[in-house]
Amino acid sequence: MKNNMILRTWATKLHKHLHKALGLIFTMLALTTTGSIHATTLDLKKSININNLVILQYHHVSTETPKSTSVSPKVFSEHMAFLAANYHIIDLADAITKLQNNQSLPNKSVAITFDDGYINILENAHPILKKHNFPYTVFINPAIINESRSQLTWQQIKQMQPLATFANHTLDHVHLLTNTANENNKQWLTRVMNNINQAEQIIAEKVGYSKKWLAFPYGEYNTALKQQLLSEGYIGFGQQSGAVGAFSDFGALPRYPAAGVYANLDSLKTKLDSLAMPVNDLIPVDTQYSPTQSLSELTFSVVDKDVRLTALACYFKGQKLEFKKVKNAITVSVNHQLTPGRERINCTAPSNGFPSRYYWFSYPMFTATSKGEYLD
Repeated sequence: MKNNMILRTWATKLHKHLHKALGLIFTMLALTTTGSIHATTLDLKKSININNLVILQYHHVSTETPKSTSVSPKVFSEHMAFLAANYHIIDLADAITKLQNNQSLPNKSVAITFDDGYINILENAHPILKKHNFPYTVFINPAIINESRSQLTWQQIKQMQPLATFANHTLDHVHLLTNTANENNKQWLTRVMNNINQAEQIIAEKVGYSKKWLAFPYGEYNTALKQQLLSEGYIGFGQQSGAVGAFSDFGALPRYPAAGVYANLDSLKTKLDSLAMPVNDLIPVDTQYSPTQSLSELTFSVVDKDVRLTALACYFKGQKLEFKKVKNAITVSVNHQLTPGRERINCTAPSNGFPSRYYWFSYPMFTATSKGEYLD
């Protein structure tokens, strides 16, 4: 009798739990069928977690180099400790392969990169990275390796492997968009690609592999160069802000500068948590300008429902820009006369599923002087 009572009690409890579970299942099915934002957000949360990468960009790790491109060893150590406690540091090659094949990435994945093969990377950054066992990538200029006290040697580059991966930053750190005298666009592109391919060949001979990754010097690129790189099997890395997703433009992937004025950890935290904004129908497409040109507006569309477009904000030179939204189409009023140098428009919008995280999109502009030269 006692056993029967126990069985009846257990059956009653089981029935209640099953009823509750079935109710939850039917509720979720109803939400999905009706297209509720809650059902959509749950799906998007999963995709956000597994398809998002933040790439950090450093140059110098030193107190004796230009402040605009430097972070002190102390601050760099603080950055790495924060990353170790809160993020998953992933090898750039693994991250790129998984994104291109639409495979899962660990949540809050971050890759670390350096531009230029400065010896202070070995002296000041490498020991900290080795302590945390963080893989990282250095984009180098083969023609100036061994040629300056500030540069790594090929022997030191070998010593830094396998923790460090080495990739292309052009042969000699030129402004890729500069045309020489009487050079047409076809001749320009041929010359520039020769420079890049020569650098890639030297790197392959010296380090034993060819990644076919190019970090644009000064972050400068245009549509023609980007398309040519992709056609020859390269991946390009810029210096515009933003996270990377499977849908990103692999001809010019964004990276966040993390030195100079961008080294502050409080502001860097927001960027580390950022999400790749799925932008389509971008106009203008090109990023190269002359000082006689002006930019009246920037237009693009965002189709992902997790992007809260009602809270979109776009900034240029520290000023908030006005914009119009028609459904998912955005028209940003810029009204700017281009000036020589590098400029960019940054747009952010919060996530519906993760209100503390922001989608991020950056449109860079590279403008020559009246003589067709680009500023350092």
